[in-house]
Amino acid sequence: MTAQPITRVRDVMAATYVLVDGLITVQEGIQTARQNEVKALVVNKRNQDDEFGLVLMNDIAKKVLAQNRSAERTNIYEIMTKPALCVDPEMNVKYCARLFERFGISRAPVIENGNVIGMVSYNNIVINGMARDED
Repeated sequence: MTAQPITRVRDVMAATYVLVDGLITVQEGIQTARQNEVKALVVNKRNQDDEFGLVLMNDIAKKVLAQNRSAERTNIYEIMTKPALCVDPEMNVKYCARLFERFGISRAPVIENGNVIGMVSYNNIVINGMARDED
């Protein structure tokens, strides 16, 4: 029996991500996401002792649009998830998928040495990870 090579998060993650300041408005966040063609915004740390935050487009739909809040007067920090559940680039994608399932999330920033280096999602894992196993 041949051992299957392990697919790591680093192998499947998207290197495209956007770091934003929590003080920008939701409207500015939407514009930034659209310009960069991303589905999530990583909210930068305010200082070394802080943690990263995360805002998904469905957060904006649920916490701003559905609640009739103004995107021009709502700041990103008001709707972000913080701390964001982050993953290590060397994690096996199998365990990343289990982590997503356990915590009910669909994407996470990939952190190496305290810095964001990418984003990983179920889509990345399935399209880029499982397809690799077929090769």
